[in-house]
Amino acid sequence: MTAKLSRRAFAKSAAGLVVAFSLAPHFAMAQGAPAKLPGSLNNNRKLDGWLRINPDGTVTVFTGKVELGQGAVTALAQIGAEELDVAFSRIRMISGDTARTPDEGFTSGSQSMEYGGTAIQYAAAEARGILLALAAEKLGVAADSLTVEDGTIRAAGGKSATYWALSPEASLAREASAKTPPKPAQKYTVIGKSVPRLDIPKKLTGGAAYVQDVRFGGMLFGRVVRPPSYNAELVETDLEFVNKMPGVQATVRLGRFLGVVALREEQAIAARTELAKRTKWNNPVPLPPNGGMHDYLRQLPNDTSVISEKTVPGPRAFAVVFGQRYTRPYIAHASIGPSCTVAQFAGDKLTVWSHTQGVFPLRKDLAKALKLPEDNIAVAHVEGSGCYGHNGADDVALDAALLTRAAGGKPVKVQWMRDDEFAWEPYGAAMTMAVRGALDNDGKVGEWEYELWSNTHSTRPGFATGVNLLAAWHLDPPMPPSPPTGIPQPAGGGDRNSIPLYDFPRQKVTHHFIPQMPLRVSALRTLGAQANVFATESFMDELAAVNGTDPVEFRLKHLTDARARAVIEAAAKSADWKKGAKGTGTRGRGIGFAKYKNLSAYVAVVAEVEVDRATGAVRVLKATAAADAGQIVNPDGLRNQIEGGIVQGTSWTLKEQIVTDVNGIASRDWASYPILTFPEVPQVEVTLIDQPGLPWLGAGEAAQGPITAAIANAVAHAAGARVRDLPLTPDRVKRALA
Repeated sequence: MTAKLSRRAFAKSAAGLVVAFSLAPHFAMAQGAPAKLPGSLNNNRKLDGWLRINPDGTVTVFTGKVELGQGAVTALAQIGAEELDVAFSRIRMISGDTARTPDEGFTSGSQSMEYGGTAIQYAAAEARGILLALAAEKLGVAADSLTVEDGTIRAAGGKSATYWALSPEASLAREASAKTPPKPAQKYTVIGKSVPRLDIPKKLTGGAAYVQDVRFGGMLFGRVVRPPSYNAELVETDLEFVNKMPGVQATVRLGRFLGVVALREEQAIAARTELAKRTKWNNPVPLPPNGGMHDYLRQLPNDTSVISEKTVPGPRAFAVVFGQRYTRPYIAHASIGPSCTVAQFAGDKLTVWSHTQGVFPLRKDLAKALKLPEDNIAVAHVEGSGCYGHNGADDVALDAALLTRAAGGKPVKVQWMRDDEFAWEPYGAAMTMAVRGALDNDGKVGEWEYELWSNTHSTRPGFATGVNLLAAWHLDPPMPPSPPTGIPQPAGGGDRNSIPLYDFPRQKVTHHFIPQMPLRVSALRTLGAQANVFATESFMDELAAVNGTDPVEFRLKHLTDARARAVIEAAAKSADWKKGAKGTGTRGRGIGFAKYKNLSAYVAVVAEVEVDRATGAVRVLKATAAADAGQIVNPDGLRNQIEGGIVQGTSWTLKEQIVTDVNGIASRDWASYPILTFPEVPQVEVTLIDQPGLPWLGAGEAAQGPITAAIANAVAHAAGARVRDLPLTPDRVKRALA
């Protein structure tokens, strides 16, 4: 089932989007130092940039955060409904649109609720206060004597007014103050409820849910021919033959960028295949071999910094001192639905429909690549079938822009092929972690030294210099990417979650940031947290084993954070954890814990596994988790996020890795990059710990690290052999058993 628009309607839609952009609220800040406002409200300070009370009895909420399948837009709508005291059904959400929504940067880092939700909460509370003040004036009563029910304001004597009648006079075209306090948690009626997700019906019924489903009248279809490797040089190509193929409307050669546009999608695919056959490349620079990649990365120049250090006076005599090294490979996003964009030029105005996670940063880089003013470009978010982290969503937007320009401005949809997706997307960076620990005579960690080596974890669009879009690097002349940078603590990038939450008297954490990138890398869920939690939690289990202490007991001995202790205890209780229980040789269990970024949700997971000692195959039978994400907005949505993180983390842990050879990226399809299959998904049980009145904490990326560590620890417990290199493939497990 597809969404169809006539050519005229499409042109009107596109033009309207561009005009709307020029009329968007200007989020100017007063001279001097304005007061800091909560969340994303601080950089988008006009109330009418967040809310609109409509005369028809609805409320429009604008958010720069977008729906990626995590249920964020539904939860944000709940917050708006709660603070305004209106029914959830009255809320209309507009998200991720440079023409209409606030600029909230990227939907990333599990920050939608912390930043976007907080902004909507305070904006809605202030709008409610403005409406109450106006109603009090008209009804001749004190504002604090009024009550609100579903947008109707009532006075004690029976008089009433509605938001909808007051809205023309209740101007929200003013700067937010954030001085109106939000509702106390005990009065919540919408927050804390599992309301139905707004994005599910179309997905469930086969409606036009994704950008891949979009169909416009007169739309053309494009495909791109990529080089065989990062540094391959274009020697020759035959566009003349391809131009004569059925349905082909245009071909493009711009430096190393090759593309085709056709009337039908299968014609574009056929033209791409033929153009690839008729193109010769010189491939001068081989990649490092897959087996030696971690050693190769460690030999590269790096910027070394100590990000955490503490010590105590006194002697440093320890009963046990030892260390281990752990690694994570390059990991692909491996989105099920390949990256896709629809783009159209109308004169010198470009409109892009994209599943980007950052419409404003993408617009910035498109403007630089196309040499257009930003005001001439409108980017609107449409969900993608398989989109999270920095995959190919932004890159394919530039592909589509270049091809629609070549097609005379007609609407063009470009969808990557599977080999495009695997070979050219930015991966999650490979990492090495080395840990050294010392136990004192009381069996506690007296000293902890941790080092990590990693590339950057963000090369997203929108940096001040450079253009971080793939096609821009292939143009003639090529546009350089932005210089690689790290993400500073406390959130961190490669060093995310490298500073332990445990209480160690002496500790030192060192980050070796490697600027040179043999493979293209950027943001993949959790950034460095999955690898760091895997290493930290694996080593905690190894220390516990050396000390002869139960892993749960050992962790609790080193934690004073009450919420951290609570999730570990809750997961252990739900999993019926037996202190000191031994593995059977084939079956066992392990635990993993983290507070994501040391700033967001607390998650503990107990994994139960079965190891086939003959083949080395590992099966995760069950994962039992406990999560504390502060005040819960939508319990079902939060549970979904923890469940999804566990399933994805299981796939990463057991199967996923990018393989390279001298010819480049060898992982180009599902056979060479296997992921978890449906029969392999473990049983998942999640306990939620609600914290009414406390800030909501990001949870979308909080479970992947703990489940990875829990599985690794469970394999060691089951089989008596530890694997310290991800993924835990059968070959690695067999070698460990031998």
